[in-house]
Amino acid sequence: MFFEDYTEKVWGVHPSKIGADWGAQRVKGLSILSIIKDIITKPFRRSGINQQKVETSLIERFIYPKYGPGQLWETVADEVVKAGGEIRKSARVVGVCLKDGKAEGVEVETEGGREFVPCDYLLSSMPVKDLVASVKGTEVPEDVAKVAAGLPYRDFITVGVLVRKMKISNRTSIPTYEGRVPDTWIYVQERDVKVGRLQIFNNWSPYMVNDYKGSMYIGMEYFCNEGDELWNMSDAGFIAMALGELEKIGVADRADVVKADRIKVKKAYPAYFGTYSSMDTVRNWLDTVSNLFCIGRNGQHRYNNMDHSMLSAMEAVRCIKDNKTSKDDVWNVNTEKEYHETAKA
Repeated sequence: MFFEDYTEKVWGVHPSKIGADWGAQRVKGLSILSIIKDIITKPFRRSGINQQKVETSLIERFIYPKYGPGQLWETVADEVVKAGGEIRKSARVVGVCLKDGKAEGVEVETEGGREFVPCDYLLSSMPVKDLVASVKGTEVPEDVAKVAAGLPYRDFITVGVLVRKMKISNRTSIPTYEGRVPDTWIYVQERDVKVGRLQIFNNWSPYMVNDYKGSMYIGMEYFCNEGDELWNMSDAGFIAMALGELEKIGVADRADVVKADRIKVKKAYPAYFGTYSSMDTVRNWLDTVSNLFCIGRNGQHRYNNMDHSMLSAMEAVRCIKDNKTSKDDVWNVNTEKEYHETAKA
């Protein structure tokens, strides 16, 4: 009930039209009993990072990179290069070449033109819809192509707003710098504004803001479809609308805004409606490509968190090392109990 309006903002449809497995995945293990138990035991738990016995949805503290999640992937990239690997940036995959049940390589497009890159194994995190559409050398079955083409996505726009101060303050017992709100995310349920969620980047890590003491950095999150009214708005027009909404919900005054920028992300959220109910048709066909492994949120068309997306890649590597022909271990991440955080307590 609490998330009804927010959920409709995210997906663009009423929650009743979304597959039930999405809801089960996002609040797994959560119940009225677990919430009551958390309230009772919380005062007696030692403070700290380790919260293995806490349901995932109730975890309040966690390990976070000093300079944000990008720092993690910068480190991974450095390790790949040190190990002799090559990372090609700004190289868009425009063709996945299959032959006799194997992936032979990918065709990429760069500023210098198109190039074929051969492969022994192909780990794909590109959207399933795009992956199937880009297949070359093998005829995709009609039912597979139809389901893949109908898979829905929601696109994402964020407006980063640097403000001198926020109008809302800390009303909790959690100590914060100068009484600032302790939240990292604030969900916006109000229907009279389009913004769905706010991120307070100071609270993810103080090192993510140059002047932590003198300013706060807010991320205003919007959900849309590529090509719709929000997506097609100019940067200036969109930012003006966002700042007006920030003021309308009483979070900050325009006069305290130092700067604002807009960023657009395509296919940020694979959706659980449309042809999603027939996703197994696509999965089963993709699994016939012996050296192809679908990983990550878009690669599996599953609304995974970052940790589960990384786990799917790790499982793919294990399958390759162990010469496993089944891809079940990769697809089962975040569906089977052994991958749930609470199972490791």
